[in-house]
Amino acid sequence: MPINLDAYLGVHAAALKVSSQRMELLATNLANADTPNFKARDIDFREALAAAGTPGSAAQLNTTQPNHLSADGTADANLKYRVPLAPSLDGNTVDVQLEQAAFADNAVRFQATLTFLTGRLRTLMTAITGQ
Repeated sequence: MPINLDAYLGVHAAALKVSSQRMELLATNLANADTPNFKARDIDFREALAAAGTPGSAAQLNTTQPNHLSADGTADANLKYRVPLAPSLDGNTVDVQLEQAAFADNAVRFQATLTFLTGRLRTLMTAITGQ
């Protein structure tokens, strides 16, 4: 009896990918904290995960041209600009403390998802090998 691995892992594989992309974006924001006119961006995790859809669902994105998606694989609709709490004079909207807190929160969620997936795969290996 074949096992559908996408159904077995659920939405967690997509969550891991979105979380990884968000971490890259937050790191970019932190790296450009002193760049004039840099606009901080973030991914709305819930919207991005909903756009990714659960594996095998009908909500998958269909494209007719390769330019419909951005180069990093995320749809631009999921990228949002941050509204600064205290705008700087040089036009930079990066709040370092906010970005660091978001990065730490995302890292914890990434690790939790990774731990869950590791447990699911370990359980599957135990079922296959019988040990």
